[in-house]
Order: sequence, then C-alpha cells, then structure tokens
Amino acid sequence: MEKSVAMVGKGTTCSSWNYCGQRLATGSIDGVLAIYDAASTSAFITCRVSESSIDKVVWLPAEFGQAVACIFADGSFALWEETAQDGQELKWKLCVQFLRQSIRVLDLQFGTSGTRLKMVAAYSDGYVRVYELPDPLKLDIWQLQGEFLNMVDSITNFGKATCFSSCISWNPCRDESQPSSFVVGFSSDIPQLNSSKVWEFDDAHHRWLPVAELSLPGDNGDCVSTVAWAPNIGRPFEIIAIATGKGISVWNIGSNPDPDGRLSVERAAFLSAHGGGEVWQMVWDMSGMTLASTGADGVVRLWQSNLNGVWHEQASIVPT
Repeated sequence: MEKSVAMVGKGTTCSSWNYCGQRLATGSIDGVLAIYDAASTSAFITCRVSESSIDKVVWLPAEFGQAVACIFADGSFALWEETAQDGQELKWKLCVQFLRQSIRVLDLQFGTSGTRLKMVAAYSDGYVRVYELPDPLKLDIWQLQGEFLNMVDSITNFGKATCFSSCISWNPCRDESQPSSFVVGFSSDIPQLNSSKVWEFDDAHHRWLPVAELSLPGDNGDCVSTVAWAPNIGRPFEIIAIATGKGISVWNIGSNPDPDGRLSVERAAFLSAHGGGEVWQMVWDMSGMTLASTGADGVVRLWQSNLNGVWHEQASIVPT
C-alpha cells in the first residue's frame, strides 16, 4: 500500500530525498528549508535560510553527516548542517555561504574520491569549478581544485556566455582505483558550451580533462535540461542519459581511452519522451537498469532496455 511521505506547501520550489537517512529536504519560495522524516508526514524542522527563494536543495553524502546545500534565486549558495550539543534538541546551522559576485551558480553536486569530498558547481558564465574538502570534520573550509569552461577544445573568440541553467551528475562508482569523473551540460547562448561532456581527474597532472562529448554532429549545441549517470553493477561500459528539447539520449561510454585520452561513445537509444515537451528530471534505480523521467506532461515514465539492447517505455505513472 502506498504511503505519503510528506505534505508540502504550495510555496515549495524544490526537494531532495536522502536515501540513507530516509529524509526529505524541501525549499520554498520564501527561503524556508524544511526537513521531513519518513516516519512522519509533517516537517520536524523548518528554518528560514535566506531572504531569497530556494531554487535547489542537495544532500551531502551520508558519511559526511546530515547536511544540505541550498542554491538561492539570487545566485548564491550555502551549506547547512544538523548539529546537537550538550543533549539539546537537533538544530540546523549555517556552515559556509558562497556569496554571489558577478555570476550565479546554476547547479552543484557532491562526489567522493576515497575519503575526500568534492563539490562541482556550474556557473552562469559557462565555467565549472570543483572544490575539495580537506578536513571531513570541517564543512566550512573548501579549496578550489579546478576551474574550466565546459568545452573539449580551447575556444577564445566565442564571446561572453549567458547560461540559463546547467545540470551535473557524478559517476556513482566508489571504486578508489577509478579516477573521479562527472558529466555536465548547459543551456546557454553558446552552442560549444551546451553539449554534455564527461570530465575526469588526471592524478598525474592534478587537473580535470574532458574525456568524452555526448552529442552527435547534427545536434547543433542543443540546450541540455538534465543529465543522469547510471550506477554500474558490472558492465564493461558506463551509461549516461542526456535530456534536451528533442528527447532523451542514452549513451554508452567505453572504459578504455584512446591515445589522446578520449573515451569511445555510442548513442544506444533516443527516447522521444513526454510528448515532445521539456524533460524536467531523470533518475536511475540502484541497479542502473531502469531510468525514471518526468517532464512537462506531468507524467512519470519508466524506461528499460530489453535483452537485445532496445530501449522502450516500461510503464507510466499519471498523477490523480
């Protein structure tokens, strides 16, 4: 029997589910952060964290405590952490705030490399910045590890970029023998920025390198609305889903780089999803075999590949 997890207000703008803690975090248009527990449908903690609307909330990995990042409509973002001192009730406190200067943060996601926590953020100028946490017990101190444009080749005369949105997904693999990697795409007025690229950390030279570009020659820099990197339970290749205004593309990415360090890519499927409307969000199941998507048609759709590698819509969920 289905059970309601939370009853959120009309002013709710975003949400994020914590699988390990069985908690739901929501942000609202009036800057209120609310935390719900799976055992109760009402928020057990609410606090006003900004005068601006909260555009997105993201949980940190569970091993770094109960903490979330909030992206605000004014382009800034901040980290909030749950604390309890001297037997007092749990409270949420501000760890660190990244104030807006001349650019806005559009998306951010967290990934781990060994015992190190990394945070990648995409900005409205087309730059991607990767931060690292030196001390896992101090969420207020971050170091900038890398800064680069989302381009495979260096282009100097493309003009100043205006980016409207961005989306990031880390490689969920936790094998320490593999380098850290993530995929990022933009929606901007610069076609070279838009197509999703896979970035991988080169330990030998201590820098981030683009190892794959997930687009076809005829895509013409289509704006990307969301990306999702599938968990891998033994496949010899990775799977990444990319959504644009045309639909969802499912890409297979090889694991062995060529002499230039680039990985092989193959579009395994194109899914004309959600009636041609915008795809809002995608998420994989824990096995990396089923992709769920939601979009402007208000329907949740589940996609799977059969034994012949042909992708199809397995089911659809229409809200009542």
